[in-house]
This record gives sequence, C-alpha cells and structure tokens, in this order.
Amino acid sequence: MANHKSALKRIRRNEAVRVRNKYQHKTMRNALKKLRSTEDKKEAQTMFPTVVSMIDRLAKRNIIHANKAANLKSKLTKQIAAL
Repeated sequence: MANHKSALKRIRRNEAVRVRNKYQHKTMRNALKKLRSTEDKKEAQTMFPTVVSMIDRLAKRNIIHANKAANLKSKLTKQIAAL
C-alpha cells in the first residue's frame, strides 16, 4: 500500500493513462482490420490517411514502437497498391 499522498495520486494517474492507452491501441487495431478487409481500392485509399495518422500518433506517444509503426504503414501501403 502507498504511504504518500503523491504515490496514491500516481497510482490513480497510471490507471487512467493505462485505460486510455488501451482504448487508443484497440481503436487503431480495429481500424487496421477494417482497412485490411476492404476490397475496394478507392475506399481503402480514403481510409488510409486516417489510419496512418492514428498509427503515427500512437508511435509519437510511445504506445506502440516507432519501428512497429513503420512496418504497419509499409505493409498497408503495399496492400493498397496491390488492390
């Protein structure tokens, strides 16, 4: 159990941040899944910038690793080009 007021605040803050990060990560994964399952090239191209910005935002905030973000964007670009 925490002995200091600041430690108790930190525990609350960590939980709030964890929940927010989890939500954003899950939202990104759902967007990726939706984009990958799209068969229409035009629709995929319109969805692509929003998904990429989502990935970049998560990488900037260290929710996902920068290299993972780069790999995801590269694979998505290849897949959309192949449609």
